[in-house]
Amino acid sequence: MSEAINQGFVEYKIDEKGIGTIEFGHPMSNSLPGKILQKLADTITELGNNSEVKVIVLKSSGEKAFCAGASFDELISIKDLETGLAFFSGFAKVINACRKAPKFIIGRLQGKAVGGGVGVASSVDYCLATIKADVKLSELAVGIGPFVVGPAVERKIGLSAMSELAINATEWRSADWAKRKGLYTDVFETEEEMDAEIKRLAERLAASNPEAMSMLKTVFWQGTEHWDELLVERAGMSGKLVLSDFTVNAINAFKKN
Repeated sequence: MSEAINQGFVEYKIDEKGIGTIEFGHPMSNSLPGKILQKLADTITELGNNSEVKVIVLKSSGEKAFCAGASFDELISIKDLETGLAFFSGFAKVINACRKAPKFIIGRLQGKAVGGGVGVASSVDYCLATIKADVKLSELAVGIGPFVVGPAVERKIGLSAMSELAINATEWRSADWAKRKGLYTDVFETEEEMDAEIKRLAERLAASNPEAMSMLKTVFWQGTEHWDELLVERAGMSGKLVLSDFTVNAINAFKKN
């Protein structure tokens, strides 16, 4: 199994105002191996249940890609249905952790988001990005499909825009496109401008009524109560497809590009 699968980190800090910042990273464009997905889901849940935390900021490390999605090294190492289900369930866990956390989550996207990265961006409650934060759902291009992240993306930007991304799987959509479709609340020229707005908003939310924010979050996510089961079912679909010769060959070809 590739060393890349065991790389990466998830860290968090809580400041004196109650702003909890979660940061994840991986040397391969902030891709997400199974261990990082589990740690990210656990950390979101932990901060969501921490009474000292009033609002959560979710970010990735570095100045380039926000998140390259699934770890290709881990995908091609999957040899049975159980392992495939477990891996894709990692994305389900992150999405459901965001959904169930009783705190608003602000997303910070400094760069491109691919596949599962678009799913993460769709699962935060308020997403800010730079002009470099283009998006692409590349799953079909590697022989699978955006089954697990699909409900989160569709909830955020609608079926039409989600299907556009899913079908035209090799083409990037610009950050401005993502803003027009409702994935991003605002897009900034620089990281500094984005971070200033995140700081302003996070501090304002940290001083707001936590009970009111928790109730609002429940309202915003109404109708997703069945996602614990739905997303695991979807993970099984991806887990089956990743075992096919077509998908293995497609991933290996994709890695060479």
